[in-house]
Amino acid sequence: MTDGGPRLPVTFPLPVVPLADAVARQFRLLECVARHFEGDQLFTADLGVTPGLGRPRTTARVEAVLADFFGARAAVLVQGAGTGAIRAALATALGPDRRLLIHRAPVYRTTGVTLRALGARTTAVDFNDRRALGRALASGRFAWAYVQHTRQRLNDSYDPGETVAACRAAGVRTIVDDNYAALRVPACGVELGADASCFSLFKLHGPEGVGVVVGAADLVDPIHRDTYSGGGQVQGHQALDALRALTHVPVMWALQSQVTTEVAERLTAGEVPGVAEARIANAQDRCALVRLERPVARRLPAVAARHGAARHPVGSGSRYEVAPLFYRLSGSALDDRPELADSTIRVNPMRAGADLVLEILRRSLAGLDRRTEG
Repeated sequence: MTDGGPRLPVTFPLPVVPLADAVARQFRLLECVARHFEGDQLFTADLGVTPGLGRPRTTARVEAVLADFFGARAAVLVQGAGTGAIRAALATALGPDRRLLIHRAPVYRTTGVTLRALGARTTAVDFNDRRALGRALASGRFAWAYVQHTRQRLNDSYDPGETVAACRAAGVRTIVDDNYAALRVPACGVELGADASCFSLFKLHGPEGVGVVVGAADLVDPIHRDTYSGGGQVQGHQALDALRALTHVPVMWALQSQVTTEVAERLTAGEVPGVAEARIANAQDRCALVRLERPVARRLPAVAARHGAARHPVGSGSRYEVAPLFYRLSGSALDDRPELADSTIRVNPMRAGADLVLEILRRSLAGLDRRTEG
């Protein structure tokens, strides 16, 4: 598994949830559900701006479940999925000076749009460098920091929990982007001490467009007030749909993490000819980065699709994605490592086993070889 192409950087994957712990987490979620729902309420949902509450009662119950489960004071369901959750939290948090401390790395594309729209005055510091982060926090310039839980750069190594703790110790509050991390890692941002976690429930098999902010009441309550209009709210049936989906997600993601590890190990062992290198990375979702011996990465997803793979994501973890995903690196990863565009793909098994993933890759590379020879 060697060639002369640009090598993958060393990666620092986030910890995963072992299957036994995922089962316990699933059971704990249902215990939270039982505290906030009577049985029949799980089969009915209401709509609209309920007097005295300002949102559907079902939505409020689901929010209470999520706050309880994640150990937070409050939660609010929002439209716009993960991006909408981040936008709502930042819009509430940023004061008149709009200062925000962020990691020095390519910003996730939709987050960049939010930061520009809000007029955020960002200062980028390398969170991998604890001394640099400490100096920035000690400057007294920042009331808020924004932390992306999963990796923005392929070789990011900072511990999100340690980063949040450093911010807290300096009196700097934190908003954590927990997309691709919530229920995939042992603890999300708010469980690590952040003021808020923002993530998409669509990426956790929920309905399209639903996101959540879980955290401090002084962040969540203003979002409730700002989304008072019925047309901008998450209705009861959407909230209940999202909650039902969450009940099987912990175990499902634990199994997916196991398969991803197996795929990377078997590729590293040389099981598929034409693969130069494989690494696990949290490049958005946890996946296997696969560097090929030949520069065919741009063509491979279309060939893999003929053998049953998905060639593009829907929500990178949505209910629609069951086939293994063979896809290019993310836009932010390519901004950081453009030299990998022709040689590297990311492979996410989704609901598939390692045997199918490797067979699709083997047949796809063989098909590209025949085309080249022809």
